[in-house]
Amino acid sequence: MQPITVDSSMIHAVGYDPATEELEVMFTSGKIYRYTHVPHHVYDELLAADSKGSYMRACIIGAYPDYRVSGRRRS
Repeated sequence: MQPITVDSSMIHAVGYDPATEELEVMFTSGKIYRYTHVPHHVYDELLAADSKGSYMRACIIGAYPDYRVSGRRRS
């Protein structure tokens, strides 16, 4: 999963693994979360959204199971 840096005040970068349907989000706070069972079109919509933070809050956070990825830091 190769993260892509995005233009957002909330999100630093996102990555997606289509084989496992996992979305990895690196927030500007330095926290990294993975969201599971995320369809590829949701990842595409996130990348296309004018406000990635608003899209995250409306369509991903709370809608898909997530877990925090520990031991990694944003570079």
